[in-house]
Amino acid sequence: MLRAVRKRRALSVVAKRTEAIKPDDILLFSTLRNERVRLPYFLRYYREMGINHFLIVDNDSDDGTREYLAEQKDVSLWHTGASYKAARYGMDWMNWLLLRYGHNHWTLTVDPDEFLVYPFSDTRPIRALTDWLDTYDIRSFPAMLLDMYPKGPIDAQPYREGQNPLEIAQWFDSGNYTISRNWYFNNLWIQGGPRARMFFADNPYSGPSLNKIPLVKWQRRYAYVSSTHMLLPRGLNMVYDDWGGEKVSGCLLHAKFISPLTAKVAEELERREHFAGSREYIAYSEQLSSEPDLWCKWSEKYINWRQLEILGLMSKGNWA
Repeated sequence: MLRAVRKRRALSVVAKRTEAIKPDDILLFSTLRNERVRLPYFLRYYREMGINHFLIVDNDSDDGTREYLAEQKDVSLWHTGASYKAARYGMDWMNWLLLRYGHNHWTLTVDPDEFLVYPFSDTRPIRALTDWLDTYDIRSFPAMLLDMYPKGPIDAQPYREGQNPLEIAQWFDSGNYTISRNWYFNNLWIQGGPRARMFFADNPYSGPSLNKIPLVKWQRRYAYVSSTHMLLPRGLNMVYDDWGGEKVSGCLLHAKFISPLTAKVAEELERREHFAGSREYIAYSEQLSSEPDLWCKWSEKYINWRQLEILGLMSKGNWA
């Protein structure tokens, strides 16, 4: 929290509309860079879900991202040219905005390529979920990151602005996951999926973690520790049942593997601003030159949230 307060000095206001935030509004927080082509669908998806206001940090985009977001009436926007890595991969900036504006609100913290699905998300707005969570005094809601991918080379089908990325990235791994418990923070640690088998096949435990807790009824004493993988206080990470039952959970459909991924990887390798010396992007670069196909005979084509529940990737728990 102290780091977040210090790092606030790196943020400059581009468009501040926070006075429009009502006491019961559901807020979305995000840090991004050069995501102009993704933004129309991203904003539409979450507006239709029931998000009332977006609080976004633009990390020095040069593709029109900042100008586009500044025009959106439900977006408050900050800009920074500071190091993403030095801000703990953007989380210091997020923790400051959550501290300043998130108190007593349900807050959703996601990247622009992450799309939340939860039980009944095809028929119920997100407020139905948060109202139910409030009823049972549940303060945090987990969502496993589910990597989506196309059938065929990743860059084969160009992504059009405003298009649903899941029209291209329709497939996912239904198994191939490992789960362990982080006893220090009390969160579950999930790894696997297509990134482990394709980009980290020689050392799958070096692959990205897929456990996230993106939806939280925020209080000023809360803070994210590492991305949205875990929180303080540690009790917020207890989103699973120790006794073998199921608690309600969702998935974040991760539409990273669409065009123009190759150009994005090249940019991030030059910047070297990501975790562990950009190890993940180095692995992408080594494989993308051969135009890999993440699809395999065990891939599942996405249908809806009920399919994910049947496969054991999310649960409606006792929410009926």
